[in-house]
This record gives sequence, structure tokens and C-alpha cells, in this order.
Amino acid sequence: MRQHWVVLWSLWAARLVRQPTVEVRVGGGLLRGAVSPDGSHAQYLAIPYATVRPHNRFKAADPEPAWDGLFEAINENVRCPQRIGTSFVLGHENCLVLNVYTPMDATPSSRLPVMVFIHGGGFYEGSGSRHLYGPKYIVSKGVILVTINYRLNIQGFACLGIKEAPGNAGMKDQVAALKWVQRNIKAFGGDMDNVTIFGESAGAASVSLHIVSPMSRGLFHKAILQSGTSLAPWAMQYRPVYMASLLTRVMGYGTEDPMELYSILKEKSDAELIVTRVPRKEGNVIVSECLYVPCVEEEIEGVEPFLSELPYESYRKGDYNKVPVMIGLSSAEGYLMASMENYTTIPKIKIETSLPKDLTFPTAEEKREVVSELEKLYLIDGSYSKDSLFEIARYEGDAFFSHSVLEETELAIRTNDQSVYSYLFAYGGNRNLAKFSSGPPYSYAPGATHADDLFYLFSQSFLPSLFENTMIDTMTTLWTNFAKFGDPTPVVTAQVPFKWYPTNSTSPEALVIGEKIEYGQLRYSDSLKYWQTVYSKYRRRS
Repeated sequence: MRQHWVVLWSLWAARLVRQPTVEVRVGGGLLRGAVSPDGSHAQYLAIPYATVRPHNRFKAADPEPAWDGLFEAINENVRCPQRIGTSFVLGHENCLVLNVYTPMDATPSSRLPVMVFIHGGGFYEGSGSRHLYGPKYIVSKGVILVTINYRLNIQGFACLGIKEAPGNAGMKDQVAALKWVQRNIKAFGGDMDNVTIFGESAGAASVSLHIVSPMSRGLFHKAILQSGTSLAPWAMQYRPVYMASLLTRVMGYGTEDPMELYSILKEKSDAELIVTRVPRKEGNVIVSECLYVPCVEEEIEGVEPFLSELPYESYRKGDYNKVPVMIGLSSAEGYLMASMENYTTIPKIKIETSLPKDLTFPTAEEKREVVSELEKLYLIDGSYSKDSLFEIARYEGDAFFSHSVLEETELAIRTNDQSVYSYLFAYGGNRNLAKFSSGPPYSYAPGATHADDLFYLFSQSFLPSLFENTMIDTMTTLWTNFAKFGDPTPVVTAQVPFKWYPTNSTSPEALVIGEKIEYGQLRYSDSLKYWQTVYSKYRRRS
């Protein structure tokens, strides 16, 4: 009996002892990672893929660093500077690292499909941490998973139209990560010719931007967009120099000169830039606080732009990187957003004040007509109250997430010669953490909110499966099949007993992933149909 307990104790203790992987050579030098504690995969953490120094704080990063000896890729403690709470800042400037996760049997000759995940967070927070975006469920399907960090906030998206701060540094970080994957993923057993980029929220907007950016051409072969797109009103700066001046104005400066703004910003610490907040306009919604995001860059000699025209124009003309696409949203996107409001902001929210910034109206009368119709659709007569929480959620979800995802889907149907798979995630299960964290009255409402799908794709160190193995298996099978074959259901099996067909203009339907799997209309509500009419007349085109 004593020997039996010694063996059991030894097996348990072995999980606490790091088991190193074989050494891998990448561009920076030799590295090795560790076998995951449960033995399910190999993990290589916080590998530097590019370098930020003071001279390129607001522009494209320098190449990856080189090191002597053996780099131990075992500690994931790096994130880009961001605010935690109201005044605490976490992270540091040289934060451009990525994580690589592989099946245990992967070798340099395996040529496994590669999935590169881009995290969300409104372009001002988040990281590729395994604690939230854990690999266990995805890697078990025979793919390699890569998660990345990129610069956030004004450090990543100061867009001043000058060589020192041309714009889109955070997006150029992502391009650098994709180039690193092209150069190095074979050493981990990955196929550089079969790379799928996918992301959620701002990560999905990033994927959408890579689809239209010439800088990203050839760096990926399929794309998955979850609850976000570059057509979302929060995903693009339209007056970026003015937006930068708003931040410096709070600091006590009164200039809109790009060089003067740069001189101010470069002298400020990360903490000063991040803790300083531009006040939200009274009557606006929480999404309006996403200020420093991608932009259309000015033409600057010697600077390669990431984006030279509005994404809508690229999609409309069909001038973009045409790859197979999976794109979708959650059935109640707005629950999470509305839960971030409070009883101070709620009574002041007005549709007229909070209209998406990518709408322009030739006359005040036309604007008033649109506002009046929206007030009827969302059952309000000018302002919200604490009794209107579901109306707030429906408005914020439709206006800032659902419509733009459906609009990109419809544009892709018309102009992309590759397959377009549309979905609506409507499952309400035990792992809908985003909905539960939204609190009453949303916590136990039907459906799924923004980011709920993530918990059926990624494992978390703090969270068991909670008896949701069937939906986890369904979601990860669909996503990894798409990465492998460009088709989420190449064959109908007992595991996935249905066929998911691409959508098209003749039959514009989405696969509804809920308690049961069925098809539904893309524009599934009168309010979403009305947003289509509004944008067809009043979309900002410059």
C-alpha cells in the first residue's frame, strides 16, 4: 500500500516539474519550451518577434532581437502597456512577443495547419495570454496555435501623418508577427503555406484589415472574423490628428500641429499616456471610448503604409486579399457592452448623441428622421432609463457590432471569389462567461453575448470544461476544419452531423449555432434591416 501511494505521489509531483521540449532554432537563436502540465501539448511562451525602442515608439518596430545561448521560452509575463482599473498601468514597452503551441507529436516535417489568433480589447487592452486563450481544445485537433501581443492605445495607433508617427504601428506589429510565422513556423512542425488568421472583436477587426491591406498579402491563406470587422464604427479613426490633440489637451496643451503633438507624446511615459483619459461626451455610449484605433495613413516618402484607403472602399471595389472567410457574431452582442454602463451614464444616453461616427448627414432634418425611426425601433422616446436595459443592449449590439459584421459578409458575398461561411452563435451554456459577467438582467437571458464564443474555443487555467464538452468539440472541430481544408464540414460525421454550406446572394443565410444547429436569415431583425438602409444613404466615405 505504501508503495502504491509513493507511485501516485510521484505522478502528481511530476506535473509540477517542468519538462523541457526539444530545442528549436528560430531567427533569434536557439530556444526551448516546456511540455504542458497535463502533457497534452508543447508550449513555447513569450518569444520575441520584433523590437520597440524609443526611436520607433510610434512607428513600425525593429526586427526580432538575437540572443546568445539558449532562450528558455517558459515564462509568459509580458503584455503591452494598458490600464488596469482606473489608474494602475501594467505592461512595458518592449512587449512584442508571441506564444506557439504544438501537438506533442509535431516535428519539423509535420507541416501542420497553423492558426494565428489576434486578441480583442478595443485596441486598448488585452494580450495573447494562455490564461485566457489557452490552447488545449484547439491543439488537440491537430493544428498549431500562435497567439500574439501588439502595441495598444496611442502607442500603437498614434496617426499623425508624419514619419515619426505615420499610424497603425499596432497593425504593423501584427504584420511582423505574421512574417515571423512565415520564417519560423516550420521549425515547430507548422505549414507556412496553410496559415489561418482569426480574432474576436478588435482582433476580428484586425483580421478584416489584414484582408484589405497590401502589406499583409501572402502572409495568410484563410480568415475567421468573430464579432468584429474593420467596417465597425469603433474600428477606424477619421480625424486622427484631432483625436491625438484631445489627449494632449487633457494634459494641458492646446495644439493640433502634428510635430508638436509628437514632441509632447514622445516625452510622456507609458503610464501618463494610458492613465490620461479623454472624457466621454455626455449622452454617448461606452464603445465611444475606443479612441486610438487604426487609420488611413497619409502618403509619406520612405514609409510603407498599412492602409491607404477606407476598408469599405476596398471591399466595395473587390480590391483585397481574397481568401476563404468564416465570419459571424453572437445573438446578443450588446449585453456585454450595456453592462459596462452605469446608473450615471444610463439616463443620459441618447440615440442622437450616440450615433455611430461613420455616419454623416447632409441636413439636420435627415438626421432627425433617422433618429426618430431608431427611437421607435428600440422602443424609446429620446433617452434611456434603468428600466430600458435590454433596449440599450439591443441598440449597442446592432449599431456597433451586428450591422457591420453583416455588411462585411454581404460585401464578401458580392466581391470575394472564395467561400464565405456565415454563422450566428446563439448558444447559452455553462461557459458563457461574458454573459454571466454582465450581471442582471443579462446573465440568464437567452442566447450569447460578445466574447461568449471564446470560451468554447479556448481553455482557461482557472476554468474547467463545466460539462460543455459537446459544444467545445463542435466549435473547435468547425474552426480547425476550416483551417485545415477551407471548409468547416468537409464530411458529415457523427461528431458534426450537419453540412455547413457557404452563404451567397441567392440564399443569404447564416448557420445558427445554438441548442440545435439550423439556418437563419442574415438580417434577422427589422432593426438590422433598417441599419442597412441608413448606411446605404449616409455612410462616411472619406
